[in-house]
Amino acid sequence: MQASLLTTLLLPLALGVIMFGLGLGLGLDDFRRIARYPRAVVIGLVLQIGVLPWAAFGLALLFRLPPELAVGLMLLAASPGGATANIYSHLARGDVALNITLTAVNSLLCLLTLPLILNLALDFFLGAGQYVPPPVGKIVEVAVIIVLPVSLGMATRALAPAFAARMEQPIRLLSVLVLALLIVAAVAQTWSTLLGFFAAVGLACLLFNLVSMGVGYAAPRALKLPRRQAIAIAMEIGIHNGTLAIFIALNVLERPLTSVPAAVYSLLMFFTAAVFAYGLNRRARHATA
Repeated sequence: MQASLLTTLLLPLALGVIMFGLGLGLGLDDFRRIARYPRAVVIGLVLQIGVLPWAAFGLALLFRLPPELAVGLMLLAASPGGATANIYSHLARGDVALNITLTAVNSLLCLLTLPLILNLALDFFLGAGQYVPPPVGKIVEVAVIIVLPVSLGMATRALAPAFAARMEQPIRLLSVLVLALLIVAAVAQTWSTLLGFFAAVGLACLLFNLVSMGVGYAAPRALKLPRRQAIAIAMEIGIHNGTLAIFIALNVLERPLTSVPAAVYSLLMFFTAAVFAYGLNRRARHATA
């Protein structure tokens, strides 16, 4: 898996346009509500930092992954949610403001947690310490992709509410179309590489994805959080920032094999998150009927 025009330019641009659309449906009251009810943020962060690394560690041992692939799975678990999580939460009628807040807070926390988890994984699986510095530049890039277009969308809503309301549904349809095109492009570009490693790490990545989304939805519901917040947390911890993980594997660790779990996971999560969102929407429609 290597950086390309798709991952370095087209994907960030597409996500930026979609995040602008998400901002059209948000107001300051959405974020004030989260500040008044911080339990959802705390639960999401505890699941992300305290549960997912252990789940990845257990799966790496269960499937006896080769050391570099095991480190890659741990790197993925330590990575925060990506901008795509906000899109899927929007499609599933989740609390997008909570998603954006979790992404922002977790992206800052990962400056500390990601190097710690990754260095421990390197020591355990490869037996040789290799210092991994905090990925400040990449975190800033992710923040720009998320925060700037969302802020522009929110400003547009405040200044032109009628236009924002009129554009919300077309942007939702555009989100589905862009995601579908990105999936097709990503599969076509990396098919030969991923096919060779799918047998080795595919099932572990799939199970990790299902565990992440399942725990992300079930735990908040068991703790009596509203359904929309549970959806947001499920998407946030189930859709990891694969781009960040691939960047660190290729440019910091300089271990291309370590980027494979993130690449496989990034493709699988497009499909599983789409099915999850569809199932939640269908269940909500049946409940309403």
